[in-house]
Amino acid sequence: MNKILRVVVALPAILFMVMGIRWVVAPAGMAPELGMPLLEGAALSTQVGDLGAFFVALSCYILIGIITQKRSWLYAGALLLGLAATFRSLAWLLHGASFAAESIAVEVVVTVLLLFAASRISTEN
Repeated sequence: MNKILRVVVALPAILFMVMGIRWVVAPAGMAPELGMPLLEGAALSTQVGDLGAFFVALSCYILIGIITQKRSWLYAGALLLGLAATFRSLAWLLHGASFAAESIAVEVVVTVLLLFAASRISTEN
């Protein structure tokens, strides 16, 4: 993978890391950015824990893939993000959620970027 592609792939990884950390340190500011209220009690614990873990893990998968040049890490990130887009679509289709076109578009674009980047890693790795 060339240096320009590494930088392009690292940008969303950094964004996802910031989002994950914000869930831990400032969830009241992060929740509205994702179109949700900040919950309370055990629901807040789930919201902060699950969403923080999602974004930090996604970022780590991408960064590890970039650093080690192991395509499986980028595939893991693509799977996680692709499933998020799929499940958002299913929430709209099956449960009457609003269709989150912007969020789905970002998830699909970054998923495709990760798959492309993975394909550019030498098969020797």
